Amino acid sequence: MKVFQIRQSTTGTILWTGSAADPFAALDAMAHAAGYYDHSDIPDHLRDGGLHVEEMRT
Repeated sequence: MKVFQIRQSTTGTILWTGSAADPFAALDAMAHAAGYYDHSDIPDHLRDGGLHVEEMRT
């Protein structure tokens, strides 16, 4: 597993940091941790401006 950090691109706010197999799995894990089914359920106001998924160096 790799470690990813997800930020809201416009504000730079860190939304989630954790382990996932790939960037899409990281988005799903972030959404699930916030109580959503998957990343397609993330509210528009968080997705507006984009979400930046970055693999962290270990």
